[in-house]
Formats: sequence, structure tokens, C-alpha cells
Amino acid sequence: MAQRFLKIAVVYLFVGALLGIAMGIFQNFALVPVHAHIGLLGWATLALAGVIYHLHPAAAKTRLAQLHFWIHNLALPVFMIGLSIYLSGHPAFMGVVIVAALLVLIGLALFAVNILSNVKTTT
Repeated sequence: MAQRFLKIAVVYLFVGALLGIAMGIFQNFALVPVHAHIGLLGWATLALAGVIYHLHPAAAKTRLAQLHFWIHNLALPVFMIGLSIYLSGHPAFMGVVIVAALLVLIGLALFAVNILSNVKTTT
């Protein structure tokens, strides 16, 4: 599970960097919120989850880890595409943005429950 999180995080890193470079080339920064969310919810969050799961393999073996991975990675692209369309002048997509963002939040809640339940402190 740790490797899955790290590999998908690198994909988000590349996509976020590509979007940042494209915005700079075209001098159109309307999608800065998308760029930031890809960097934070994609690259940073998932890379850290991968590191945490590597350090705590018991948490990585849970159903919660699998659910977190799939919910997060199915909802985040929908969230980013919906936000891109919304920011491009289509306010009707706000509903898509809200639902997808809430699904990402549910994935993060599963991660939190998993870590709080399965990462034991050592004394």
C-alpha cells in the first residue's frame, strides 16, 4: 500500500508541475487553485500517507487504507477537473466540485481513523 501511495503521489507531482509550467507559459493563472490542490492533496498528502504506511505496515494492511486510496484517487481528479471547469466560467460545476471535495474529505477521514486506530505508540 505504501508503494501505491508513493507512486500515485509522483503522478500528481508531475501533473501539478506541468500545470504550473503551462500557466506560466501562457501567462494565465486562473487555475492556480487547481495547481495548489494537486500539489497539496495529490503530491504532499499522498506522499506523506505513503511514508506513514511504510513506517507503520499494520495500518497499511487495513481495509481503511484501501478505501482511503481508492476514494481519494477517484474523487481528486473529478474535484480538480470540476474546479478547472468552474474556474473557467461555468458556475454550474460547483455541485461537482462540492461532492468531489466531500469525497476527498471522506477519504482523509478514513486515513485519520486508520492512523488513530492502527498506529501504536511504543514506549
